[in-house]
Amino acid sequence: MEDELQRITFDKEVLGGKPAIRGLRISVEMILELLAKGATREELLEDYPELEPEDVHAALLYAHHMVAGEEVVDRIPL
Repeated sequence: MEDELQRITFDKEVLGGKPAIRGLRISVEMILELLAKGATREELLEDYPELEPEDVHAALLYAHHMVAGEEVVDRIPL
């Protein structure tokens, strides 16, 4: 699991330091947004041939770690 997270990189020179995939100009945020909008993993891999299946999984794993570490102080109704 930790090995997969090594695919997530942070570099001020790439996307202003946002979490990115292997130093590419493909952000974790973009992958999550496309998945949330209904894109499939296969569509992502087809549209972004430099992505590998493990990259998509790493983005999801990173998001999980970020949310799991969140402390909820007060719930705001949606």
